[in-house]
Amino acid sequence: EEAIFLRKKITLLRAFSLLIGSMVGSGIFISPKGVLKNSGSVGFSLVVWFSCGLLSMFGALCYAELGTRITKSGGHYIYILETLGPLPSFLFLWAEFFAIRPANSAVVSLAFGRYMLEPFFAPCAAPVPAVKLVSLLGYYTVLTLNSWSVTWSARLQTALSVVKLLALALIIVPGMMLLAQGHTEHFQDAFDRQSLVLDKLPLAFYAGMFAYSGWFQTSFVREELVKPERNIPLAVIVSVITVIVGYMLTNVSYYTVLGTQDVLASPAVAVSFVQRAFKSLISVVPVLVALSCFGTMNGGIFTFSRTLFVASREGQWPPLFSMIHIRRHTPLPAVMLMFPLVTAMVCIGDIYHLLNFFSFSRWLFIGLATLGLIVHRHRHPELHSPFKVPLFVPVSFTIICLFTVAMSFYSDPVSISIGCTMVLSGFPVYYLIIHRQMSDRCRNLFSISQDFLWTKLPSFFSTLSDYLTHKLQLLLEVVQQEIKTY
Repeated sequence: EEAIFLRKKITLLRAFSLLIGSMVGSGIFISPKGVLKNSGSVGFSLVVWFSCGLLSMFGALCYAELGTRITKSGGHYIYILETLGPLPSFLFLWAEFFAIRPANSAVVSLAFGRYMLEPFFAPCAAPVPAVKLVSLLGYYTVLTLNSWSVTWSARLQTALSVVKLLALALIIVPGMMLLAQGHTEHFQDAFDRQSLVLDKLPLAFYAGMFAYSGWFQTSFVREELVKPERNIPLAVIVSVITVIVGYMLTNVSYYTVLGTQDVLASPAVAVSFVQRAFKSLISVVPVLVALSCFGTMNGGIFTFSRTLFVASREGQWPPLFSMIHIRRHTPLPAVMLMFPLVTAMVCIGDIYHLLNFFSFSRWLFIGLATLGLIVHRHRHPELHSPFKVPLFVPVSFTIICLFTVAMSFYSDPVSISIGCTMVLSGFPVYYLIIHRQMSDRCRNLFSISQDFLWTKLPSFFSTLSDYLTHKLQLLLEVVQQEIKTY
């Protein structure tokens, strides 16, 4: 009897948890190796980490202003659509669906699987097939939860945000204690210029920015935020500052306990740190790190499903994915769409190649979104925004993003060329399907397919949901009976 829409269930605390939960994930536990490898020394790696944090703050402030100017959900996609037009927004959607998001989800899932199994196989490395199997199980669990309930997904994100901060604290405290005792030997010759290779710096920034990525997540759920004009800037500023401080202290702790060779040789830096500094927690910290990655997976699925939902509503994606479950109020088709590609990338992917593969496309379009803020200001000077940043912030952020993207062609031409090809492959799709008027025959065929999507598949999803609900209730009743009997 009521209208079906995505409810406003994201409060300030949940927005803060979404940002913290998305930023503090696998990145701080796997990226130190990539940053150090491509920056060359401890000192330059710390400079890269701080620079990435400052750059993330600039980008987050730009997105906070865009979120108060443009009232739709959808993140990068809707900002590019509203400011630069339908072609670049479709190219982003194309690259995001086929490259950026599945690769990002695969990286986080693989980190989850690796840290989850590490205590069982230490000091040996966990078998790769087992890591990939556990990674997929974790991803499918989050997928099911996001299909089930928006409220429970948000509550899980809040709880896991606390776990993430606890995991960072368990790394920071022993490292700071050792540093206070005078263990500074690993910081000798911290800025060794001979090991610095300038053309590798973009890859160091990619690894660092991957660890900070997530500062834009509130823009994907703008329509579901309570008081977005106030809560978006507040949540963004507090969360990014918190993460910058936490990341800098965490990296100092890593280098206090581990030397550069240990960091570069370790497949799981946090586990190596605990083995050296805090052996009593050798089985606890990897689990906390795995739960941290679990929260990042949850945040990624939660937000990207909204991008597909908005794109369908704007007419650039099949209408099926703008549907909402009539009882659960979740964008069920949009949530379920990603799992085949993520499954494929987890099965065949390697973490560091996947990082370079999707980072090119991601930062290209983030730079275009902040460029769109400058264009939007110029086109609509009369538009009042409750939150406004100085012009040099979007200008400098856009220039740095696009410059880093251009420089990355020299650093890793193979992976970057694949990412560039993926983006450019969206051109013919856009002009053949979105831009160009279809013939009557194609239109009729599309109408038949659309009728099928509107009539058959929704009933299938509804029946499947009812079946799973019934089975879950039966299972809960059995568990309760067993507990009472015990």
